[in-house]
Amino acid sequence: MSTAIGSLIIDVEGKELTPEERELLAHPIVGGVILFTRNYDSRQQLIQLCQTIRQSRKKPLLIMADQEGGRVQRFIPEFSRLPPMGDFEKIHDEDPMRASQLAKDCGRLMASELLSTGIDISLAPVLDLNKGMSSVIGARAFHSDPQGVISLAGAFIQGMKEAGMVATGKHFPGHGSVALDSHVAMPVDHRSFEDIAQEDLIPFMGLIQQNISALMAAHIIFPQVDNLAVGYSAKWLKDILRSQLGFKGVLFSDDLNMEGANISANHADRVQAAKEAGCDFTLLCNNRPGVITALDTLKLSSHQVSEEKWAAMKGRMKHENAR
Repeated sequence: MSTAIGSLIIDVEGKELTPEERELLAHPIVGGVILFTRNYDSRQQLIQLCQTIRQSRKKPLLIMADQEGGRVQRFIPEFSRLPPMGDFEKIHDEDPMRASQLAKDCGRLMASELLSTGIDISLAPVLDLNKGMSSVIGARAFHSDPQGVISLAGAFIQGMKEAGMVATGKHFPGHGSVALDSHVAMPVDHRSFEDIAQEDLIPFMGLIQQNISALMAAHIIFPQVDNLAVGYSAKWLKDILRSQLGFKGVLFSDDLNMEGANISANHADRVQAAKEAGCDFTLLCNNRPGVITALDTLKLSSHQVSEEKWAAMKGRMKHENAR
């Protein structure tokens, strides 16, 4: 009999679990934890926290973090300092083979360090374009040219794979062409689908063809395609991503506590809408009351992820307490 796990990814507040958090993690709608800088003190403490998280429940769960490099690196002391991925652009333009090798080495290093602490997933790499428009993306992007992103991100992903970690490309279908930060506002991109497909969408299409394991949906509205933000849009996630582009992997929502996800003051509504639109896993971070409301409100059977999907995301290094 297969073992499904919950689809909600939540956060924890500190460097150790509280009794309330142990109770939340045991809830059958919860399927994972995302860790932040506030959860980190040392490698040994992180290893202990991951073990405690896994021991808090009978079913498996996924542990993840944003360890992209540059300004988005949650764990720095006792970890290798990773460069911003944008540093590879100049190297790539002068020596593509060297740039790809360095990107691959970086992906392998990042993944192996995280896996050794018990973390399954780094939500990386960014597949957005650095077009000089988006302050929240900027040097997080590998390149300004779609083919450069495919080459460099593909090498980074290969390095991750060699270490035993699958990749999560973000932010579908591209965050590089909007100035607003979806953490604090709702970005709107008025371009046609044809224009998007000829630019921002190309890295996603290229890496879907290379069988990327997971993607994360952006909180951006493209009114010429759909009036709903991508993470809530069945047109984007089911019709375009799944049917047209042939993506078969795991789909994450971006954090549903972000302003760009604000379709309702009730966070259960946000989680439900993202799941119905086609997200496999839904992230709800830094809002404990919202998490509790969602867990109290949502129907268990509608918020499960099959073993086939979640097991593909599990880090390949053996966890001491994994089941």
